[in-house]
Amino acid sequence: MRTAQVSRNTQETKISVSLNLDGTGQSKLATGIGFFDHMLDQIARHGLIDLEITAEGDLHIDGHHTVEDVGITLGQAVAQAVGDKKGITRYGHSYVPLDEALSRVVVDFSGRPGLVMDVNFTAGMIGALDTQLVFEFFQGFVNHAGVTLHIDNLKGHNAHHQCETIFKAFGRALRMALTPDPRSAGVIPSTKGCL
Repeated sequence: MRTAQVSRNTQETKISVSLNLDGTGQSKLATGIGFFDHMLDQIARHGLIDLEITAEGDLHIDGHHTVEDVGITLGQAVAQAVGDKKGITRYGHSYVPLDEALSRVVVDFSGRPGLVMDVNFTAGMIGALDTQLVFEFFQGFVNHAGVTLHIDNLKGHNAHHQCETIFKAFGRALRMALTPDPRSAGVIPSTKGCL
């Protein structure tokens, strides 16, 4: 089983992440930001990742530290659970629609952190989540998971729909990339011999 438990404690946040990459999509989420919990649930459900996240952050200031630090801690947990990456598919991609919105996410478990995100949210806030923090979440994730991630919202007028298609597509892309490839069992999917 590819599992991990990671904690991150700073003067700004206290984060705990537990996950199973070979799960069934169950989640227990408590970040203090309801819409953010809803988005993390999309990752679990559509990535078939069992995911538990608790976060206590300085929400009396704003959500920045909480959202960013959850991204960091989740990235660390995914990297730990994936291990040496032998036998994984490595690349994953997904297009997800929701009514008028459509997003594309492509991920590479390359070992090189990189984020390219082209999303023009039509609202500054979705519930209690500042839409600027979506970038901060994914930046924290890629830096600590060691992945290259491209996120494009291709269409959308409703910010809730835009954001939800991004997180659903991210979950689906993770699922594809992390699925074991029976034709390359025990092999690192790189001509370098390491990732």
